[in-house]
Amino acid sequence: MKVIEDFIHKESSAGILLILTTLLALFLQNSFFSDLYNSFLHTHVEIRFGDLQIAKPLLLWVNDGLMAIFFFLVGLEVKREVLEGHLSSLGQIALPGIAALGGMVVPALIYIAFNGSDSFALNGWAIPTATDIAFALGILSLLGNRVPVSLKIFLMALAIIDDLGAIIIIALFYTSELSTVSIAVASAALAVLFVMNRMKVARKAPYILVGIVLWVSVLKSGVHATLAGVALAFMIPMVSKDKEGNTFSMAKEMEHDLHYWVAFFILPLFAFVNAGVDLRSIEPKEMLGTVPMGIMLGLFLGKQLGVFGFSWLAIKTGLAKLPKDSSWMQLYGVAVLTGIGFTMSLFVDSLAFNDTQVYHFADKLAILLGSFLSGIVGYLILKISKSSTK
Repeated sequence: MKVIEDFIHKESSAGILLILTTLLALFLQNSFFSDLYNSFLHTHVEIRFGDLQIAKPLLLWVNDGLMAIFFFLVGLEVKREVLEGHLSSLGQIALPGIAALGGMVVPALIYIAFNGSDSFALNGWAIPTATDIAFALGILSLLGNRVPVSLKIFLMALAIIDDLGAIIIIALFYTSELSTVSIAVASAALAVLFVMNRMKVARKAPYILVGIVLWVSVLKSGVHATLAGVALAFMIPMVSKDKEGNTFSMAKEMEHDLHYWVAFFILPLFAFVNAGVDLRSIEPKEMLGTVPMGIMLGLFLGKQLGVFGFSWLAIKTGLAKLPKDSSWMQLYGVAVLTGIGFTMSLFVDSLAFNDTQVYHFADKLAILLGSFLSGIVGYLILKISKSSTK
C-alpha cells in the first residue's frame, strides 16, 4: 500500500499514466482489437428525464461531460491563483502572462501560415497553442533538484494562464448555433449560483445540483459544455463558515477532492478515447500535409519561440525578471516543454474538426509527435544545462 501511495503522490505519476493509456490506445487501435476499441468508443449512452434527453456515444460523454469536470478544476485553480496564489500580483503574473501570450500567438501564426488558404483547415489554428500541464510538470519532476523551484512555479503559472486562454478561445471560436431557451436557463442557473455565493451558502450540494442544471443547459445551448465547469468554479466561495462558525475554503476543498480523480481517471480516460490513432490508415506523405505540419511545427517550434522570445523581451525591457536561481538555458528548456500540447491539443482538435477523420488521423498523430519531441528535447536541454552550471 505504501508503494501505491508514494506513486500516486509523485507529480510525475499523472504524466506517466497518460503515456501508458496513450500507448494502450495506440496498441488497441492498430491491432486485432481495433473493432472492440471502436465499439467501446461509440457505445451509446442515454439519460432521459421526461422530454429531456441526452444521448451520446461514450466518446462524447467523456469529451463533453468528464472534461467539464476537468475544466471545473482548472477554474478552481485559476481562481485560487488569482486571489491568493502565484497570479495574485502584477509582479508575479508579468513573466508567465507575457510568456503564455507568446506561446499562443506564435504557434497560431505558424499554423495559419501553413493553412491560411483552406477555410476548413483554418479551424484548427488553436490546436498548437495549448500546453498539457500534467505532462510538462511531470517531466520537470523527473529532473528533481536540477530545476529550481522558481522555474516550476513559472511553468505552473504559465500553464494555468494558458488554460485560461484555451477557455476564452473555446468560448469565442468553437461555439455553434445558439439556443435562446437554453441560454436563458443557463443564465438563470448562473444568477442562482451568484446569489448563493453572495449569501455565503456553505454547503456543497446546492452548488453541485445547480451546477448540473447549468451543464445540461449549456450542453443544449450550442456553447461547449466544458465552459459550464469554468463558470461554476468561479461561483464557488473561497471562504465560508460552517454551522459552528469555523472558517473553511469550499473552493480549496473541492479542488483537493477532485485533483486525483482528474489526474488519475478523467485525463487518462480522455487520452485513451482520443489518442487511438490508426497508424495503418496514414500514408507517410500525409504527415507532410499543411495541417499536420502546422500542428507539429506550431507545437515544437512555435511554443518554444513564443514562450522564450516573449520572456526574453519582457526580461530585457525590465517588465519582468529571470526566475530566481535559473539560467537562460534552463528557461529555454522549460519553453521547449510547453510544446507538450497532448490532452489539451487533442481536445481542441476534436472541437476544430468535429471529431471527423478528414485528415485520416494525421492531425492527431501530429499532436503526439510534436508533444513527444518537445518533451524529449526539453528534458535533455534541462538536464544538460544544469550539469554545465556545476
